[in-house]
Amino acid sequence: MQTGLQNTTPASDTRPGARARRSARRRVWTGLAFVSPWLLGFLIFTLYPVMSSFWYSLTDFPVLQPPRYVGFENYRTLLFADEYFWRYAVYNTVFMFLELPLGIGMGLALALLLNQKLKGIAVFRALLYLPAVVPAVASAMLWLWIYNPQYGLANAVLGAVGLPRPGWLVDPQWAKPAMIGMDVWTVGGGMIITLAGLQSVPGHLYEAAMLDGAGAWKRFLHVTIPMLSPVLFFQLIMGVIGTFQYFTNAMVMTKGGPQLSTTFYALYLFNNAFQYFKMGYACAMAWILFGLTLSLSLLVMWSSKRWVHYDG
Repeated sequence: MQTGLQNTTPASDTRPGARARRSARRRVWTGLAFVSPWLLGFLIFTLYPVMSSFWYSLTDFPVLQPPRYVGFENYRTLLFADEYFWRYAVYNTVFMFLELPLGIGMGLALALLLNQKLKGIAVFRALLYLPAVVPAVASAMLWLWIYNPQYGLANAVLGAVGLPRPGWLVDPQWAKPAMIGMDVWTVGGGMIITLAGLQSVPGHLYEAAMLDGAGAWKRFLHVTIPMLSPVLFFQLIMGVIGTFQYFTNAMVMTKGGPQLSTTFYALYLFNNAFQYFKMGYACAMAWILFGLTLSLSLLVMWSSKRWVHYDG
């Protein structure tokens, strides 16, 4: 009897550990069960399309016929034989360098104005934020009327003060400035983010700067901008990604005209896929766009070591 009891004692000692392992496995499977809808959605609607697009980028795929493998021919043609590819890539890059500083600067200026402690300031914050939540297509239709050369609000105001009335969206020289002007109208999103950043700047930093004799401009340069640099960095990254995906306004308002002056990279990609039915070519464009956007984002992140300052 003693021998039997001695033989069963080690088994009973391992039971708590076994129960703990079973409980841990049960928690893991329970967690996986809860996240399985997201995992399935990610695999079916994100990972599979991304991998499929890379495969199609290596094929000649006219949509209505089965794809035919051609290797990296689409990439070679895009980089070395398609003049429109480089034209629209340059268009988008120039647009980014014009639109991003203006948009971020306007958002910062409005945030500084709306950071004042005045009666009714919340109303102005709401009014300036509203354009950012207007649907893109509705906004584009509104600005089509504003930019109408004959009956639009923009030319009516310019004519009333004796200034020239440009053709806006029908003039190749004015089409891009018109698009930039429309984008500046929707800086409310960046304004709200910047305003939140301003309100999180510790007040004692301004007090210390004032005690050191710093004026308003020096406080702005040496306190406000460094403390806002993480917010500006975020807006810069999102702006780089967004400007290279610029599509809706150009599609709705001009369809790339006049004289291809508003044919941005994403619109050229769309035309190749759904107008010319060159789906493999369009997929190759998408992967080049991914590489370009990723490279610029990594460059901005690398440069952030020198100009982005985090509190603490």
